[in-house]
Amino acid sequence: MMDPAGWPLVAVIIAFAAVAAVIGWFGIQMTRLARDLASGTGLGEALVGALFIGASTSLSGITTSVSAASSGHPQLAVSNCLGGIAAQTAFLALADIAYRRANLEHAAASAENLFLAAFVLTLLSIHVLALSTPDVALFAVHPATLLLVIFYVVGIHLLARTHTMPMWLPRRTKDTSREPAAPPRLRRRSLGPLWLKFAGCAAVVALAGWSLARLAVPLGEKSGLSNGLVGGVFTAVSTSIPELVVAITAVRMGALNLAVGDIVGGNAFDTLFVAAADLAYRQDSIYAVISRVEQFWLATAMLMTGVLLMGLIYRQRHGPGNIGLESVALLAIYLGGVMILLLLH
Repeated sequence: MMDPAGWPLVAVIIAFAAVAAVIGWFGIQMTRLARDLASGTGLGEALVGALFIGASTSLSGITTSVSAASSGHPQLAVSNCLGGIAAQTAFLALADIAYRRANLEHAAASAENLFLAAFVLTLLSIHVLALSTPDVALFAVHPATLLLVIFYVVGIHLLARTHTMPMWLPRRTKDTSREPAAPPRLRRRSLGPLWLKFAGCAAVVALAGWSLARLAVPLGEKSGLSNGLVGGVFTAVSTSIPELVVAITAVRMGALNLAVGDIVGGNAFDTLFVAAADLAYRQDSIYAVISRVEQFWLATAMLMTGVLLMGLIYRQRHGPGNIGLESVALLAIYLGGVMILLLLH
């Protein structure tokens, strides 16, 4: 893509809308393929959403963070990660609005989704520990970077075991989602073509998401905002649009665990953006240059994830506007956080 920094504002907006439409189309196709793969492989919707869709739709975000860090913009890189986690968690409330039968957190009850929410809190806590301890770096890389990768790999392994051998099961109600068994035609044929189609759609969505981030930066810069706000609002929301498309599509298709797994699993993967940015930023450990704006996004992401976890455990069936109280709280926290940063800017 040519550098959009020199484009007129109207051209940037038109290009942004066109790329968003591409994400919408291919995101819908990817969601349908993921639903079939979840049933055909036996991995389950939550695991497929977390591991395959969540990671695929996050490729644009990690590319943006690495590019920003290597270019000497560490605040933009970190705020893109942490602001993206907050935005995606708020998107789960939008998916709840789209599901009219009952509160999404009630219907998408599973041990895997509970584990994922706790998993995200654990990974975010590593960032807090890194910021709370004396700055230590080896070859300009903080030890928390390695710790994040190790915890992520171990956590995904435990998530798989939680799916195959759950020790906690939700109380079934008439509104609780039940994952469908694989149709006979899917069992009889090879899953290879489905995987290839899914990979193709994921590649298009990832490239389109990266293009959105490239377009969002000029929009933010023309507004005169700081790198922390540009990363936490403009690029974070832009690179999170694929997750929103997939979540809404999954809810409309009735694949509720896939929707929640996509968002929360994507958040878990997004915590690795800081690790990747730390490796790309060569001047010092990236934790040494994190500003108050990035710390604010970190606290906001942890608060929103905690609220989501409580909602998954409490499982309110109906709430204001037929959505859960946790969805109302998530939207209020996110929008309130954005307003606070804009007012303090």
